[in-house]
Amino acid sequence: MLPHQFFKMLSDETRLRCLILIAREERVSVGELCAALDQSQPKISRHLAILRQSGVLLDQRDGQWVYYLVNSELPGWMRKVIAGLTASNCLKAEYQQDIANYQVATSTSK
Repeated sequence: MLPHQFFKMLSDETRLRCLILIAREERVSVGELCAALDQSQPKISRHLAILRQSGVLLDQRDGQWVYYLVNSELPGWMRKVIAGLTASNCLKAEYQQDIANYQVATSTSK
């Protein structure tokens, strides 16, 4: 994937929010993303499919659940961009509600 394609893909806020949360938590299910982002399952699944088809995410089936994780074989520049997005204090503040919602969703599902 070329840089302009990567950044164009991330220009969608839902995809960006998904990627940041998945990179931060390492492995996230569709249901957890729906709860964290307060979005419908079809919408989240559509955006995850785009990220998966591009090779940015991998999916992992565990029984009836499908989990998504960042592809560890991405080129170094992509991994650095994703790591930078995840580590950014500005974005942590911007997407703090996603993180809080995720923590609530995962604590109630255990």
